[in-house]
Amino acid sequence: MTAVELEYAEKRMRQKWHDLVMEEQRGASMQLLERMFNAYMLAVEEYNRCLEHVQPQHHSTKKAS
Repeated sequence: MTAVELEYAEKRMRQKWHDLVMEEQRGASMQLLERMFNAYMLAVEEYNRCLEHVQPQHHSTKKAS
């Protein structure tokens, strides 16, 4: 994983949350909101996986300097 992939995962996660909030404000059905929430949670998990791969690399780089 790279920092660019982490950034993409973060943007995707934030977009999923934004879309969910906007649909809730528009009065979307509970079924749609649940599906959107599940998609958001998958994006959160993806972001966390990316973060775990990027952080150890970042820490080892810091130690070398």
